[in-house]
Amino acid sequence: MILLGVLYYMIAQGGQYVALAHLPAITVSLMLSLTAVVVVILGILFLKEIPVLLQWLGIAVFLLGLVVYFYPVSFSTDDWIGLAFALAAMLSTSFSAILGRLINRSKTLPPVIVTVISMAIGSVLMLVWGGISEGIPSLGGREWLIVLWMAVVNTAFAFSLWNLTLQTLTAMESSLINNTMLVQIAILAWAFLGEAIDLKMGIGLVLVSVGVILVQLKSNKTAD
Repeated sequence: MILLGVLYYMIAQGGQYVALAHLPAITVSLMLSLTAVVVVILGILFLKEIPVLLQWLGIAVFLLGLVVYFYPVSFSTDDWIGLAFALAAMLSTSFSAILGRLINRSKTLPPVIVTVISMAIGSVLMLVWGGISEGIPSLGGREWLIVLWMAVVNTAFAFSLWNLTLQTLTAMESSLINNTMLVQIAILAWAFLGEAIDLKMGIGLVLVSVGVILVQLKSNKTAD
């Protein structure tokens, strides 16, 4: 539980914020989307959760969708700090999925308890990290409302659902569903921010969605 708190909250979330300070959001999204591949490999090695043929096909279609959506992506050697933190966030998220599945599939602890304990550990460490590196910020009423929403809905509620899914779904299945954020964000950005979705991006989003559906159509027996 301590390790989950360190990996999933302090390093994964904190690393993502630092990466976004140095890299474009699309580059960070690409790096984080690679968790699907790493989780598959780690799930086979540590959890013995081996995808069936239809799931391998879904993974291939998902990755093809990522390539189509993000192509072309260019990296600058000047972005090594951002890339390093994005890589750390991606690897920490991947190992957290495996560790979370290992903790939750036994169903000995309720998902809320797993969330509360691991989040409490990780959030305290992140607060100390932020306080030392950036100092304690002065927040107004609007900022506190944003923090409250992020804490209750985007974090506590969302991560409780995440731990709940890991009781019945394999780490790979949960991670691929989690990566549909790429599709959701693109649609929400189009609806609320007026950001266009061109043909190439649309094809990529469809392929990503089809890949996730294929993986979920055939549940791995080790998840039962």
